[in-house]
Amino acid sequence: MPVHNSDVARIFGEIADLLEIEGANEFRVRAYRDAAQTVTTLSSNIADMVERGEDLTELPGIGEELAAKIHEIVNTGGLKQLEEIRRRTPPELVNMLDIPGMGPKRVQALYKKADITTIDELQEAAQAQRVRDIEGFGPKTEQSILEVLERERRKDARTLLNIADDFVGPLIEHLRAIEGVERVVAAGSYRRRKETVGDLDILATGTHRQRIIDRFVGYEDVGEIISQGETKSSVVLRTGLQVDLRVVSEESAGAALLYFTGSKAHNIHLRNMALEQDLKINEYGVFRDKERLLGETEEEIYGLLDLSYIEPELREDRGEIEAAQAHELPYLITLEDLRGDLQMHTTASDGHNTLREMAAAASDRGYDYIAITDHSPRVAVARGLDADALAKRIDEIQALDEELEELRILTGIEVDILEDGELDLPDDVLAKLDLVVFSVHSNFGLSADKQTERILRAMDNPYVHILAHPTGRKIDTREPYPLDLERLMRAALDRGCYFELNAYPNRLDLDDVQCRMAKEIGLKVAISTDAHRVSELRYLRYGVDQARRGWLEPEDVLNTRPWQELRELLDR
Repeated sequence: MPVHNSDVARIFGEIADLLEIEGANEFRVRAYRDAAQTVTTLSSNIADMVERGEDLTELPGIGEELAAKIHEIVNTGGLKQLEEIRRRTPPELVNMLDIPGMGPKRVQALYKKADITTIDELQEAAQAQRVRDIEGFGPKTEQSILEVLERERRKDARTLLNIADDFVGPLIEHLRAIEGVERVVAAGSYRRRKETVGDLDILATGTHRQRIIDRFVGYEDVGEIISQGETKSSVVLRTGLQVDLRVVSEESAGAALLYFTGSKAHNIHLRNMALEQDLKINEYGVFRDKERLLGETEEEIYGLLDLSYIEPELREDRGEIEAAQAHELPYLITLEDLRGDLQMHTTASDGHNTLREMAAAASDRGYDYIAITDHSPRVAVARGLDADALAKRIDEIQALDEELEELRILTGIEVDILEDGELDLPDDVLAKLDLVVFSVHSNFGLSADKQTERILRAMDNPYVHILAHPTGRKIDTREPYPLDLERLMRAALDRGCYFELNAYPNRLDLDDVQCRMAKEIGLKVAISTDAHRVSELRYLRYGVDQARRGWLEPEDVLNTRPWQELRELLDR
């Protein structure tokens, strides 16, 4: 069976969780977590690296022992060490880690202090008000657990977009290798670049339909075949992702792609428009009575309805059809429009690559500028910089900036907003920096009014520029903290500062609707990766995906500007 990067990362992550539940040495636990993150963010497949005989110890955080374990996983599909740990740990303890806010230390306390080993036992104990008496919990945490469990039971399983990307590309290439295949394309929410994907829809055209179906169900990563017909088939990959394949004729390819890409609301709107012209649109084409008029391309179908072509990311029935009727659709931003990245971290705080390594990787990507924004001291777990350490760091950044000709390196910091709205570093220190990113990393439980006022007070500081990951959400694991976001956006516009669209795939904060809100208010956003290692610089594409879903054009985004124009915009 093929082994993907996510398989190796999952195994290392589970080992780290189980070791932490057991109370293992924190440095040992961290080594597995760091290794999992390294593998997750690799741009190449770890199995291919093993097959080529590459030295895995050259990867950040991978020593000889972990390299040997990667070889074992790639060669056998598993790791004996994980099986050994599982045997001495109640199996459902690991499932409890999937509950937002339930880290290994809390799971350990539940297990050792109350003999709670399953999610059902946890819910029963919380309902009986027995969890609050365990050290580290309390009534509020107990109530939060009950709310989260109820929410989790209602939530459909979905896959983060970047994880789906790991599987879509190889599967499509597998199908394109068949003689006679004309095109293979992913549709559905994946093509609309939603931040999470449910079932994956793939469309193919070609002269030998049965050959395509057979190759699809025979793919080495298939764990279960749900159905297998002459023109369509469904499978479940080993990861649990369901993939539905439809083989269509070339004359219907555009109609099928349109049908299986758009949201339900978008498609209904189009069908109603067609009915007003005595037309019928379905996955096979556009018909008048029984006569098929067209269907080979999406463009010709939109054109028949007198609509401009609508990019897949916009097909949510949020005004895009009306804009297409008026031929006033936005000119959506592309990855090529971005000139730099305005948030990243190095080994000076919690990053995994040095300043020089991050700069070299950014230069290889053709960036004009980057901002180094290591953490301020409040985030102790991130080994943040105090005033003296930051002063030394500024000198190091400026020295490298003078050395490099093509890339400008901005001095910066990600400074914490304290509970009262004060910042974690004094003004005389912040004044020395090119860019100050400010953010919330604590006290998420404040009321909406208090959280909003807290950020407003921070925003009043004349030395801050970009509010990072504005709502604090992490997809499927942490809800946004309560905020009056529109009020904050208008306040930022008045004060001459900006919001970040954090491109990290499990954040994508702002979401698409919030990006649209910023655009309508007139507030520019910065698309930044929040990268903590070289391989995460590629995450910028997910920020662009989100920006496109939010109707953003190049002029709406801060870091599409050349340096001189950007510097003027940052001058409050």
